[in-house]
Amino acid sequence: MELIKLVGILIVIVGFALKLDSILIIFLAAVTTAFVGGLGVDGLLEALGTNFVANRSMAIFIMILVITGTLERNGLKEAAAELMKKVKSATAGKLVAAYGVLRGIFGAFNVGFGGVAGFVRPVLLPMAEGAVKNEGHEPNEDHMEDIKGMSSAMENVSWFFCQVLFVGGSGGILVQTTLASLGYDVELIDLAKVEIPIAIIAIVVASVVFILRDKKLCNKYYGAGSGTKKTTESKK
Repeated sequence: MELIKLVGILIVIVGFALKLDSILIIFLAAVTTAFVGGLGVDGLLEALGTNFVANRSMAIFIMILVITGTLERNGLKEAAAELMKKVKSATAGKLVAAYGVLRGIFGAFNVGFGGVAGFVRPVLLPMAEGAVKNEGHEPNEDHMEDIKGMSSAMENVSWFFCQVLFVGGSGGILVQTTLASLGYDVELIDLAKVEIPIAIIAIVVASVVFILRDKKLCNKYYGAGSGTKKTTESKK
């Protein structure tokens, strides 16, 4: 009977395997786990409230899910895709690169801009899909899956290398205390100075890799020279 308490994990696995709405999957998994575990409605709300107060930064994802779901219901995806019609030269690879730069800049000031749940899924991916349509193609499902992977990878690269640029941030403090335990006493400002060129190189390299990879994927899924298709048609 104890295994039934793991039904929430099963819901998540099956839901993502069937490519259902991720927010709905997580919500159903949380509610189901609460009920089979004997918490009930009151217990679930109490657990959420207690954990939110105890660790706001970890529980903030609940607010993100609610806000993102509300925005999507009111046309956020459609608005993002519509915006791409006005940017003729945009490609999915360039959008991923631009997001990485912005994520890095905000991360250097310890501002939690973006994120997979808060920006990549509801905004960046619809924009990338709109960019593909701008080139005169119907987005290929496999191509969109590749773009999801590139977007998540760029998120990790930008945030990982740029969050330590903020003096006093958790990333910098972690590095400082780790070095201190090894006998190296360094100041946070010195760590930030050393990390700046590394962060820039990481974002530039990742951006070039993803732009080139997206170009290769476009040729694979839509034919060679697909990136110039729309331009050629417009000249005619």
